[in-house]
Amino acid sequence: MVRNGSLAKKKAEDSTDYTRIANSPSFQELLKKKYAFIIPMSIFFMVFYFTLPVLTSYTTFLNKPAIGSISWAWLFASAQFIMTWSLCMIYSKRAAKFDVMVEKIIQENKV
Repeated sequence: MVRNGSLAKKKAEDSTDYTRIANSPSFQELLKKKYAFIIPMSIFFMVFYFTLPVLTSYTTFLNKPAIGSISWAWLFASAQFIMTWSLCMIYSKRAAKFDVMVEKIIQENKV
């Protein structure tokens, strides 16, 4: 049977020092790279996504035919599908690199 004092000591020994991990250079590098990727991509996505409703609501530019009877609005809307799939593929590849960095951080901080 484990006494309360020794149990608390064992928990203290087994616990992970998250503050130390959060302050470690490798974790800071991970955060820096994630922010450098996610923030510009999110801004690009939001601008691209909301451009279509804004342009169709306040201008007539997208109503003009682009290819035969297909208007610029349809091309822009189709481009949003392509943009979404592209961002998904780019994010998946980048997330794999982030996972490698996380695994390195875990290995560095194993007890």
